[in-house]
Amino acid sequence: MSYKIETIKVNKSRLSEIDFDNIPFGKLFSDHMFSADYIDGEWTNLQIIPFAPLELSPVNLALHYGQSIFEGMKASKMTDGTPALLRPELHVQRLNASADRMCMPHVPEDLFLQALHELVGMESGWIPQKEGSALYIRPVMFAMDAKLGVAVSETYKFLIITGPVGPYYPKPVKLLADTQYIRAAHGGVGEAKTAGNYAASLYPARKAMEKGYDQILWLDAKEFKYVQEVGTMNIFFVIDGKVVTPETNGTILKGITRKMILHILKDQGIEVEERLVDIHEIVAAHKDGRLTEIFGAGTAAVISNVELISYDGVDMKMPPIETHKIAHMLKNTINGIRSGEVADKFGWVVPVKRETAKV
Repeated sequence: MSYKIETIKVNKSRLSEIDFDNIPFGKLFSDHMFSADYIDGEWTNLQIIPFAPLELSPVNLALHYGQSIFEGMKASKMTDGTPALLRPELHVQRLNASADRMCMPHVPEDLFLQALHELVGMESGWIPQKEGSALYIRPVMFAMDAKLGVAVSETYKFLIITGPVGPYYPKPVKLLADTQYIRAAHGGVGEAKTAGNYAASLYPARKAMEKGYDQILWLDAKEFKYVQEVGTMNIFFVIDGKVVTPETNGTILKGITRKMILHILKDQGIEVEERLVDIHEIVAAHKDGRLTEIFGAGTAAVISNVELISYDGVDMKMPPIETHKIAHMLKNTINGIRSGEVADKFGWVVPVKRETAKV
């Protein structure tokens, strides 16, 4: 199905003001955004409009009770200059899975993809060319009812926002395996990409940063024993040449980069296990010299090497990053597929196209 999306352009682009050699992550935004309203059971007011502040009621339900979900995506340019997306269909599917958990309406997949293509096509000049940089894409949906009382909203706003970004983690990260705070428990919303998950992580993450770490390595809520994920990434360990990662059992995000990594590893004939990962197993493997790599993975970070993990007062330092062959291969493969320098034999890259059904 093709939708009529109204386009209202800015009077003057801000593109010429951007220093693409100095791009802070998440602070610069392109000229336009997509906007839609869910009213009376359907998505309406489909528009690409100038990026601008919103008008919200002080009693907006999302502000008070947290009905808000989002996604994180990237667009980049291939070597021939074509703007391209990587597995965009998986992002709308995950957005709608989050919507189910938070009692929110689905965004039709064809509407999501059409709006994405039109917006990114219009803003393709904002895609940085520098290696490790990209056009970050933030789809977000939140409640719009103006009333107090814990209840499901009947109206919603859906936006797609874009902006140029540099690398999320420009250097290897240090992690603190936390034994006091939790991110998610079975039966909770850990698998949903909802705003409250991130709000709850801020305090323990800040305490970890005050101690010199970059992020939290979350453990399970019951025994503080089983590894879940990092605050911004899924986590992988290379033990005895085998890649081990926590299974997605309802408490961690089903990462799309994670999914691609598992596919690439299996295609390369590298043994991989998705299972419960006991932090004590990691400690023992590090002590014996069998733990050779740790890396995180996510849309923002792509692949991020882990320099060390601290658990129970002991810093487990990793071998030099130059020796982390599997993480290096995965990063080069994903970035190479995205740019066109590596053959896309999986069919993951989607060139950006502009739809014609507009008013």
